[in-house]
Amino acid sequence: MRVFGPAELVAGLCHTDERHPFPVWQNGHISPCFNQLVLGALPHAGMAIFSACYLSMARRDLLQTSPPCGWTLRWMAALLAALLFTADVVLVSLLQQAGLYLDVLADGCAILAWLVHFSALTVLQSTAFRRSRGPPLLLLLVLLSVPNLVITLMIYCDNQECLNLTEPLELARFALASARTLPLLVYLLAFAFPCIGDAGYTLYINAVDGSPLIPESTQPDTGEMVAEDGSGCVSRLFYLWLNPLLRRGQRGELDRPADVYHLPRKLRTTVVCRYFHQCWEACRRGAAVSNGQDPWPRPVSRNLLSGTWSSHYQEEPLELEGDVGLLRVLHKAFGMRFYILGVLKVVVNMLSFTGPLLLSSLVNFMEDEGAPVSWGAWCALGLFATTLLTSFLRSIFVFEISKVALSARAALVSAIYGKALQVSGSSLVDTTLGKVVNLMSTDTNRVVNFFDSFHELWSLPFRFIITLYLLYLQVGVAFVGGLSVALLLVPFNKFLASRILSNNQHMLRHKDSRVKLMTEIVFGIRVIKFYNWEPHFTQKVVDCRKQELSHLRALKYLDALCVYTWAALPVVISILTFVTYVLLGHQLTAAKVFTTLALVGMLIIPLNSFPWVLNSILEAKVSLARIQRFFKLSNQDLQAYYALVCPENSQTSILMSQGKFSWHDPDAPNQNKEGETEAAAEGSLMLHSLTLHVTKGSLVAVVGKVGCGKSSLLAALTGELNRLSGVVYVADREAGFGLACQEPWIQHASVRDNILFGKDYDPDFYQAVIEACALTDDLNVLPSGDKTEVGENGVTLSGGQKARLALARAVYMDKDIYLLDDPLAAVDTDVAEHLMKKCIMELLRGKTRILCTHRVEFVDKADMVVLMDNGTIIKTGTPAEILPLIEAVPKKRKNDDNMKEKNGVEQEEEQPGSSPDLRLDHDPDLSGVEQKQVGGLAWRVYQTYWVAVGGALAASILMSLLLMQASKNVSDWWLSHWISELRENGSTGTNSSSSGAFGSAHLLLFSPGGLMSPLSSVQTFTSGNMSSDVKFYLTVYSSIAAANTVFTALRAFLFAYGAICAATAIHTRLLDRVLKATVSFFDTTPMGRILNRFSSDLYTVDDSLPFILNILLANVFGLLGMLVVISYGLPWVLVLLLPLTLVYYRTQHFYRHTSRELKRMCSVTLSPVYSHFSETLTGLGTIRASGSSARFEEEIARRLEQNQRCLFLSNAAMQWLSIRLQLIGVAVVTGLGAIAVVQHQFHSVDPGLVGLSLSYALSITNLLCGLIDGFTQTEMQLVSVERTEEYSTGLPTEPQHQNTQLPPAWPEHGCLDFRGVVLNYRDGLPNALDGVSLVVRPGEKVGIVGRTGSGKSTLFLALFRMVELNQGQILLDGLDISAVGLAQLRSRLAIIPQDPFLFSGTIGENLDPCGRHSDRQLLDVVEQCHLSSVVGRMGGLQAEVGERGKSFSVGQRQLLCLARALLTEAKVLCIDEATASVDQKTDKLLQQTIREKFQDKTVLTIAHRINTIMDCDRVLVMHSGKVVEFDTPAALCQTDHSIFHRLVGWRGP
Repeated sequence: MRVFGPAELVAGLCHTDERHPFPVWQNGHISPCFNQLVLGALPHAGMAIFSACYLSMARRDLLQTSPPCGWTLRWMAALLAALLFTADVVLVSLLQQAGLYLDVLADGCAILAWLVHFSALTVLQSTAFRRSRGPPLLLLLVLLSVPNLVITLMIYCDNQECLNLTEPLELARFALASARTLPLLVYLLAFAFPCIGDAGYTLYINAVDGSPLIPESTQPDTGEMVAEDGSGCVSRLFYLWLNPLLRRGQRGELDRPADVYHLPRKLRTTVVCRYFHQCWEACRRGAAVSNGQDPWPRPVSRNLLSGTWSSHYQEEPLELEGDVGLLRVLHKAFGMRFYILGVLKVVVNMLSFTGPLLLSSLVNFMEDEGAPVSWGAWCALGLFATTLLTSFLRSIFVFEISKVALSARAALVSAIYGKALQVSGSSLVDTTLGKVVNLMSTDTNRVVNFFDSFHELWSLPFRFIITLYLLYLQVGVAFVGGLSVALLLVPFNKFLASRILSNNQHMLRHKDSRVKLMTEIVFGIRVIKFYNWEPHFTQKVVDCRKQELSHLRALKYLDALCVYTWAALPVVISILTFVTYVLLGHQLTAAKVFTTLALVGMLIIPLNSFPWVLNSILEAKVSLARIQRFFKLSNQDLQAYYALVCPENSQTSILMSQGKFSWHDPDAPNQNKEGETEAAAEGSLMLHSLTLHVTKGSLVAVVGKVGCGKSSLLAALTGELNRLSGVVYVADREAGFGLACQEPWIQHASVRDNILFGKDYDPDFYQAVIEACALTDDLNVLPSGDKTEVGENGVTLSGGQKARLALARAVYMDKDIYLLDDPLAAVDTDVAEHLMKKCIMELLRGKTRILCTHRVEFVDKADMVVLMDNGTIIKTGTPAEILPLIEAVPKKRKNDDNMKEKNGVEQEEEQPGSSPDLRLDHDPDLSGVEQKQVGGLAWRVYQTYWVAVGGALAASILMSLLLMQASKNVSDWWLSHWISELRENGSTGTNSSSSGAFGSAHLLLFSPGGLMSPLSSVQTFTSGNMSSDVKFYLTVYSSIAAANTVFTALRAFLFAYGAICAATAIHTRLLDRVLKATVSFFDTTPMGRILNRFSSDLYTVDDSLPFILNILLANVFGLLGMLVVISYGLPWVLVLLLPLTLVYYRTQHFYRHTSRELKRMCSVTLSPVYSHFSETLTGLGTIRASGSSARFEEEIARRLEQNQRCLFLSNAAMQWLSIRLQLIGVAVVTGLGAIAVVQHQFHSVDPGLVGLSLSYALSITNLLCGLIDGFTQTEMQLVSVERTEEYSTGLPTEPQHQNTQLPPAWPEHGCLDFRGVVLNYRDGLPNALDGVSLVVRPGEKVGIVGRTGSGKSTLFLALFRMVELNQGQILLDGLDISAVGLAQLRSRLAIIPQDPFLFSGTIGENLDPCGRHSDRQLLDVVEQCHLSSVVGRMGGLQAEVGERGKSFSVGQRQLLCLARALLTEAKVLCIDEATASVDQKTDKLLQQTIREKFQDKTVLTIAHRINTIMDCDRVLVMHSGKVVEFDTPAALCQTDHSIFHRLVGWRGP
């Protein structure tokens, strides 16, 4: 019995022979059997199965609107296709032909597939996919059925019966098959142009919510669109989705970052960070990412537009824990996408070889006069197709890589910020602010640049190897001679690379220290101006910059050496190869010479780029290691820090038992030799044997002398210190603390935002806080009340206002535990009384309060007093027990009369119109958003850079470039000339095919593929004159090539020198101008904005700008040379070039407007990221204590998102331009090919010249792209020059004149005379001094008192001319101070300012930066300020004070500032609350020192402690900028109505 197997089944189904049941090919085309089963039934079955997967998707009922028309069309197309196949089944049944079952099977599968597909589309329309194209898989399923349709139609066309009118059923089947093309075309078009949103390629950000489509008439605002998401294929290929933005840019309406598109969903900062954290966790655990969940959360909704950041991704701050390799995490997060793009790079590389192959074929066609024209036409067509495809793929590759880099940047910046919020205080001790900010800026950028360089790292060797192989085919082993030189250069190159790397590291280190120094200078600019230290600090920065530039110079010259060696290499290799070839006994032929030279010329691209690529990868390695080191710092581990066990007593709020704490991490490896001094310095801050028990709701006062560890005790409670032993328990720790630091940390925001600190606004409670913190009067005076912006670090507020604002913020937090670090120090007695009573005693009643203070008069209100000394608690007890141990102070006793008077004075002070001393910043332009330059870069900017480089030097650089390009083009022309000569001389001895070989061999000079041209028929010229010809041509060629390398060297080294000159000049001018700027400039400009000029802008001027400019100039000259050569070779091409030039100009003009604005916005949105970062680091203690870390992470994410939006669109705009330029290149190449083919028909063409022109034309795309890219990039980098120039020329500076007639001894007596002085800080603000007239006699001691903001500090500012007077004059020893030079005036006066400012360095440097005094004198003043024990313990005058003096307590810093003043031999000393943070005992000793040391000098003292100034000769009482009283303390105390009398209260005898 016959076996019925699969073969028989197939044979029966297809009606074929059983021995060959399944033929693939039949009657000249694919068999119907293969077509219907494999190309028909199989894809349709797959389509049915995969479409069915979408049937179970969750639907949304909210979507009431009609779906986009793209979906409707696809839905109808699927239904129509199913109907057409059904009709075909009917016809097949009627026809009853041999292949009946086969056709029914195939059609049945198709009907099922299209019906399931139709259902899937119906389901998808009511899901979130409705606002996109839906899954791309759907398109693939439909495309798989196309081959079946095409082959079916071909079979029908070949079958005469189908077209026979006498067979209507057959004809009907053919018609149905043809009709099936219609639904397919409709489907594909509807997929390509989905008609979503406006113009087919924009997506509303609220699309997820299913809001209705915008009416056709309204153009949506670009700020509400999402970039790229939901755009069609064509739109993505040509970047059409960018057009609305580009049009807006061209109209000049692109002003704010909010005007640009939102990021695509997968690039949103929150989404990327979330994913990065998942990868971090996965690497830590070694698990797979996201455990099958979708790693990309849903897109954010409309609230992103209104600025309320959607925070449901930030449920808890994401912690980066564990020792995880950063590279591993980056690899896990972005590796896969990155490698897939590598595959695309391979395809682009392979395609780049096809262009030259086709060119070679085209030249061969032109050599052969009898060749058929179709050959030429096919070559031209192939050239068009491959160049077009290459340009599209290259554009996709570059854009996708930039997206990966952008994601990595978002992840890294957020991760560094997140880490900074979590890192323990002890780890941060050795890390400076500048260093961490640099991690976020420079280092992150370098790591991100690695993404661009990595694929080049393997693709360059890949191209190099192919070229070497082709070289071997030409000259056999002789190429080893030349190659050996190249290989010898490898170790040399490695040496260069290592030198570059080490110089780079050194340069970065010096840059770090320069930025750190600049940070300190900007931070302490007032002190520097008071003491006239600008020249000294300028010198310090200049020295740092010198070090930095010495390494930059080495870097630039090493780079130049790299460029030169690689440029000279081809000449050396080619000549060596020829020598080896001859020595091996071969005969040199012209063809061999050309081909070898061509190949060696091809080696230059990989060899040239390689050092740059390697360099950027090495830079990334260094930066990655720096970031990794930061990530390895230990985190704050609050779980381990606090005891988890609850004490028996439920009323316990804080418990400490035998606590031992240090600022240093005991395990930290960084206490090495250089760290020892710091460790010693911090050793003074070791807290030990701390035992403390605080019950809930009690008020604990902590007292003790300066530097005894009061602030450290609070830091120990908040977990900022390192717990070495003992137990700390805090009740309900998670709720956080209300912390008011000794140095108030104020955010750059409005007064209200500072107080609310992220909490909701509760008007009643807010008002209560304002009143309790005595801010009511201040807010009445502010131009916009509590909406007024305060400058960075609160620079625009007085010291007392800052302290009260910080206190108000702590109180508004409404925590259970309050840690108040001397908030009463910076305010006068009156206000201190108010704060103590209304705020600490009443508003905070029921809270646990720990108050550190030197104001002993308030201590009696405490429930418990803690006395500290030398880092430990000596005694705790009631006020009655502890107060006698502290030096007795005159207590204030009040009777009813006094209280009435006090109330009277308060009412009087609350009169409207009182104007405290406010340096307030209301002008929105001054402190608000950074001003972005608009429009084109002025020629002034180019001129600035030209002048910075130096006119003659710049001209010689251009000259060397011109000579370099000319020598290159001449050498190419010489080869072409050589070919022509050989063709003429050799025509007797050679046939046409050999000359064809020469033609194409010449072509090889530029094109890889040309090497495949047939060289078999090349004959060897043996005659002597021919070899002498070869010798002659070779000599000339060598000479030109040698000249070319000389010019190259000249250009490289001149350029490096020019870049250094420019960097030096620009920094010198910028630094000089900034340090001469007025104080008001520093008050109104955020620190980040100034530092941005000195860090990232200067880095651009130093490094990026010269690099880009070098490329641009090379491109400009390259393009000029190319145009000359092409026009010379094929003059007809000028007809094509003219319209293309017009298109080129229009395109780049349309693009440049937007591109420039986007780049500027990138700069402007970057400043807030940096300033927020440095602000966070400064206020880290407050942020962590109050538990606000998560909110700050959200804020940085929001600011970063703004910046990323601008960056992303800047990249997209570049690709928009690039694809259009590449199309121009395609047009040029195709046009040249076509012209060559036409001219060939008229026999009017020289193949040598055509070869030359075509090979040049092939690089036109790269040159055009390079040119505009270089130009735009240069413009973008020049924005940095523009920004530095804006400061170098536009800043308001202090008058610089000197008085030459000034007597050297002036002022001899110190007599001060204020005459009708009126002063306000800026127009529109109230007068801070309002008609002040007074005379201070020589040697008199005057105390100045008054409410906070009454104009006390302004008196000093006026005296030092920090702010110029509006009217009136101040005389010092009878001489008007406005006639004296500022430096002369300030150097003759001494001041102890309100904010004790120390800069990093040794104690000695801080006391006497200019080195005018001996160590003996320094130690004497330290002794007089009662600091000798502290200084001795730290290691003497050479001990480091730490960043901003963090090794000292605030009180000790004030004492050091006093020591500075003691060193100056000035006749006039101004003391501004110098002892506010000093305990009573030290204060008494200091007053004594001041009395003795300044016995015959004039001393003005602003004090809030009345007893500080009771022994002054006279007291000046200020109120609202006016002098209210000026008399001896005794006289004022006798007067009943005197304000001073009321301030003092009643004093005992």
